[in-house]
Amino acid sequence: MNGINNKKEIRPQDGFQWNFLSSPADIVIGGGAAGAGKTHALLMESLRHTSNPGFGGAIFRKTYPQIMAPGGLWDNSMKLYPIAHGKPYESFYEWKFKSGSRIKFSHLEYEKNVLDWQGSQVSFIGFDELTHFSEYSFLYLLSRNRSTCGIKPYVRATCNPDPDSWVADFIAWWIDQDTGFPIKERAGKLRYFVKDADSYVWGDSKKEVLDRIPHLVNVLKESDSAINVNDLVKSVTFIPGNIYENKELLRADPGYLGNLMAQDEATQQQLLHGNWKIRLDGTDLINLVKLKDAFSNEFASKGEKYITADIALKGSDLLVIGVWDGFRLIDIEIMEVARGNDVIDLLKSVALKYKIPQSHILYDDDGAGAFIDGFIRNARQFNNGRPALKKENYKNLKSQCYFKMADRINQDGYYISPEVLRKIVKGKTIEKYLLDERRAIKRDKPDHDGKLTVIPKDQMKNIIGHSPDFMDMWMMREYFEYIKPRSNATARSKESLGFF
Repeated sequence: MNGINNKKEIRPQDGFQWNFLSSPADIVIGGGAAGAGKTHALLMESLRHTSNPGFGGAIFRKTYPQIMAPGGLWDNSMKLYPIAHGKPYESFYEWKFKSGSRIKFSHLEYEKNVLDWQGSQVSFIGFDELTHFSEYSFLYLLSRNRSTCGIKPYVRATCNPDPDSWVADFIAWWIDQDTGFPIKERAGKLRYFVKDADSYVWGDSKKEVLDRIPHLVNVLKESDSAINVNDLVKSVTFIPGNIYENKELLRADPGYLGNLMAQDEATQQQLLHGNWKIRLDGTDLINLVKLKDAFSNEFASKGEKYITADIALKGSDLLVIGVWDGFRLIDIEIMEVARGNDVIDLLKSVALKYKIPQSHILYDDDGAGAFIDGFIRNARQFNNGRPALKKENYKNLKSQCYFKMADRINQDGYYISPEVLRKIVKGKTIEKYLLDERRAIKRDKPDHDGKLTVIPKDQMKNIIGHSPDFMDMWMMREYFEYIKPRSNATARSKESLGFF
């Protein structure tokens, strides 16, 4: 039995459960992977103050069926709470203890259900699978987290990764935003916040937060309120866990690990490894693991040299010029702010350095790049919205090249040199840009003709906060696979990737 020895003691396992139960934070969010023992830790935490007659706790699940499901909250509580002399009242989803303290299980299937708790004082609030609840529900119940029994009110929550949830934004400081994995050095570290209107104000100390909200502090001081301004600030932490720390589960059900390992790569990344940037909706074109493999695929084939250029002049977008040797990105040039003459001079100098003919230069001419035609006359133009080549089933050329690029990455066909990956732009390496921009390259629903397409540029920007300049440059490399003469070897290679 997880967390219980033969002496009927209730104790956490080392690792995640111990860290989860020992944190002093007002709000602890724990988990990030399946099988870490999250629900059991939440139930153990709820027993901490059951000897206090005035103590009342509530643990929430999204729906009642989830509470009563086999292996769910109620099942697990039946293994734990009787040891603490709890008495179950199943019809009320409630446990009562000798002292008179109570722990109730409840649902919040609809946001309006939070109003059932209006006027309540709940010393301990637990959320099982916090990502299933709305931000409004969480914050409303935070206002019910009050106590008159001598216990400082607190909140504990568990969750699996969900990159589209408000929780992903709430715990972003603890997560590497490029890889999606928890930052080990930040696990369990406390941060502090206040909700100011629609915004969160964060800091590394209560003082730092209060210094950032002088308007709220001054209002309290001027009103002679008995409220201590420090009580406005809540401490928060995130504690990651994984199945390997749950020794009891691995002993009792070793097949569960095998079940997780049998899942597809995306599901493994999320549920087994706790990755917060993986989506299980099947819309990601580029596999994260395979993208990382591209950083070490030194076997990727060399060949003719090309230049692909994502052109930008003034504005937030970057001008990105990539130099290709076959399917190997061997050099890259970036301009943060460029004038027309600068762009032309840079393209010509790069072509000269690598002895690349003008007909092997490709630039996007949808916007700022349109002026290049008059200065590099043999260079090729890439028009994102033009029809797909070879009459293939894609909405446009951009979608076609993105799908083909993703296929080649996922089949270990590309290599990015370390010299390229280490270059820094705006304080960030090219490697981090690529890992970040991968998240924006997604399939959209087929159009009315059933043609495959990627999501629009504005949606890509919404995901990562900027245009995927480096991925756009990379995607354009596939264009040359359609226009160059076909040797027998080239034809066979293309056929294996579905080009013909």
